[in-house]
Amino acid sequence: MAQVPVEAKKTTPAPTPAPDVWHSFRSEMDRLFDRFAEGFHLPSLRRMFEPKSNWIYEGSFSFSPPAVDVTEDDKTYRITAEVPGLEQNNVEVIVSGDMLTFKGEKHHEKEEKDKNHYMSERSYGSFQRSFELPDSVDREKISADLSKGVLTITLPKTAAAQKPTKKIEVKAAA
Repeated sequence: MAQVPVEAKKTTPAPTPAPDVWHSFRSEMDRLFDRFAEGFHLPSLRRMFEPKSNWIYEGSFSFSPPAVDVTEDDKTYRITAEVPGLEQNNVEVIVSGDMLTFKGEKHHEKEEKDKNHYMSERSYGSFQRSFELPDSVDREKISADLSKGVLTITLPKTAAAQKPTKKIEVKAAA
């Protein structure tokens, strides 16, 4: 069999695409907006505007549990939580065994009527926070107050836990 030379076509390799600067910029902006929206419990902005979005506004929203401050003094522990817009009948505090749980539900209705339009919005959300109680809490004397959107749960210490503390001297080892 004879060998016949075949001319090979020389092609230049396909250029490697330059990084898509706009795609990178948009991704970064989407990430920043998503982080910003988390504080307001909004759906992801990128998902809101996608043509086939799974997010559908149904007149409801959820909000994350409120941040709390836990403090201690000689006689009590105190849990303070900001729950703006909630009223006394929308908050529940429960002690069950060694667990203290507080939960709440917020309802909001807005209605606007005008000559040319009518708008009605309803939204709701709920939260729940639980804390393990130390043995030093007198469970029979726990109290809760709600004032100006701040829930304060007072957890009195038992008499044994309120005894004065004794400082132990630390000596150098020989």
